[in-house]
Amino acid sequence: MKKPEIPIAREGLPFILFCAFATLICAVLGYSIAALLGLLVTFFVTWFFRDPFRILPVDKKAIICPADGKVIAVREMFDERFLQQDVVRISIFMNVFNVHVNRVPFSGTVERVLFKPGMFYAADKHQAALHNEYCAMIVTTASQQRYAAVQIAGLIARRIVCWAEPGGRIEGGQRYGLIRFGSRVDLYLPKGTEVTVREGSKVRAGETVLGRM
Repeated sequence: MKKPEIPIAREGLPFILFCAFATLICAVLGYSIAALLGLLVTFFVTWFFRDPFRILPVDKKAIICPADGKVIAVREMFDERFLQQDVVRISIFMNVFNVHVNRVPFSGTVERVLFKPGMFYAADKHQAALHNEYCAMIVTTASQQRYAAVQIAGLIARRIVCWAEPGGRIEGGQRYGLIRFGSRVDLYLPKGTEVTVREGSKVRAGETVLGRM
């Protein structure tokens, strides 16, 4: 049985409480317009940090979508930065209206977690994958295949949160982080992976199947 829980990411609570407190102060002081604007901002921030329950795929070979949003690229390439091998890269863009909690694409053991400061280009642009600040999680599966899930900061998003730790065991569909206020997740999969989405596809974290190992 699913345990009752508040469907809000904990990282959002300080922002929600701050907005709510500012709204309350404006209301007490009689600043009606400011209080109304504060109330709207509080509702938006609360909605942004929502963490809804998702029904995970039962297929153990399924590659689970790590982020809500739109697939902006599916391409074969040689990955020099994370896996040093031929890969299929799936890029998912999240706008400010999408759920921003990220989920593990496939079960395995975390090999490395790499964080690199960088620029803040718009996340849907090509240069974002090359130059923006990112946090990459490299995972080894039970069958010794390797993949990388890369959280990329965007024009507005300036804070990447990743809870994964090297050596830790993670399960497909498990929550592992989030990016604040619009961003992108790139998934680097082994060459030959069966991909079932295409550019333009709308996807949901924890539910949409991107392909199969």
